[in-house]
Amino acid sequence: MSEDEFRAALSRLSAGVVLVTAHDPEEGARGEDVGMTATAFMSVSLDPPLVMVSVRNGSRMDDLLARQPLWAVSVLSESQRHIAGRFAMKGRISDRLLFEDIPYTRGEATGAPLVGGALAIVECRTEQRVTAGDHTLVVGRVLTAGTPSADGGPLMYFRGRYHTLG
Repeated sequence: MSEDEFRAALSRLSAGVVLVTAHDPEEGARGEDVGMTATAFMSVSLDPPLVMVSVRNGSRMDDLLARQPLWAVSVLSESQRHIAGRFAMKGRISDRLLFEDIPYTRGEATGAPLVGGALAIVECRTEQRVTAGDHTLVVGRVLTAGTPSADGGPLMYFRGRYHTLG
């Protein structure tokens, strides 16, 4: 099996799109916000409340979450495709510029950016990191959760493109 065959087969699995964020207190005088689009995000346990996200080994987010245990997830709505695309770009500009014109608030428990208009938000503290091939599975205990927006449906990813349920 080739990498292309594997990729093509798994592209048939639809997934919700989230923005994973964290605040890097060691970057600059006031720190810097970091964000990453992800489709490999899921609920793991209700008791205790745990979620998991998969991050590419050696990525900026992986490096940050290895030393910063507090992070957040914003479940993106169908109207937030531009946010997903912006934070998924290869060779992208600085994270500071990526957040510049996006409405967000800071999570009370994590200090991480929470995207305005997201369908749901969760703030987490890392409980476990598991290396899995070229990715790390980051399991986080949910500290806070909310559903700030009921407008629209979820942003989905299927066959290498963003879609909506409608």
